[in-house]
Amino acid sequence: METISENACFGGVQGVYSHRSESCDCDMTFGLFLPAEAKDGPVPVLWFLSGLTCTHENAMVKAAAQGWAAEQGIALIFPDTSPRGDDIANDEAFDLGQGAGFYVNATQNPWAPHFQMYDYITKDLTDLVFDKFPLDVTRQAITGHSMGGHGALTIAMRETGRFASVSAFSPICNPTDSDWGRRQFTAYLGFEEDEWAEHDASLLMAKHGFDGPILIDTGTKDQFLDLLKPETLAQAAAAKRQEIIFRMQPGYDHSYFFVSTFMEDHITFHAEALYA
Repeated sequence: METISENACFGGVQGVYSHRSESCDCDMTFGLFLPAEAKDGPVPVLWFLSGLTCTHENAMVKAAAQGWAAEQGIALIFPDTSPRGDDIANDEAFDLGQGAGFYVNATQNPWAPHFQMYDYITKDLTDLVFDKFPLDVTRQAITGHSMGGHGALTIAMRETGRFASVSAFSPICNPTDSDWGRRQFTAYLGFEEDEWAEHDASLLMAKHGFDGPILIDTGTKDQFLDLLKPETLAQAAAAKRQEIIFRMQPGYDHSYFFVSTFMEDHITFHAEALYA
């Protein structure tokens, strides 16, 4: 692991680091905020998965998360959204290839050699950060925005017992029935739609739900509502009688202005679960 930068931040440290990922077979970069309490021992962790076109840096800089995390004594992890490099497969479209890993393990060429983002988040980066930093592996929560909200929800529901809580800002809720999903899943996973279902939050909710609380925020003026399909997740959660807070926020769009507005709510929500 290489330290790219470390800066004092709200009494703690905001760092940026790079490392070699075995799953993605390339160098990857991530951000990590450690609150002041980390000087005295392991602290709970909130993962933040970012959306299309983002790197580790977008949420780290724009989400206004560190101050609220510092108040609660919670670490924040900001992974990248895909493998990157001149020798890594890419596409001209913004929603496929580099910056658009969709948090799946690709099985199709040319994506399969590097686009193993599910394993990267749940194994590679997990193993690294809990080995190198004072983080409490028994207290983890996860959140994300847009494509990252899709990733947070699907990973939380599949990794049973790992996360105390999950939340999402403007998540892609039903990618198997959306242009933000069908094209990418075909490219990454092939034409077998049964494989897609394991990466669809609405289908996973209907199948087995989540063993903890969920918070969802989406703006009523989100310009991508038809692609996000929040109603499908709401319906599945209601049918499952899932413990969930589902909010449509009047007047808000898809931007980080929206995310930063409700970040305090989300970190407080996770703190209640992490310290329960």
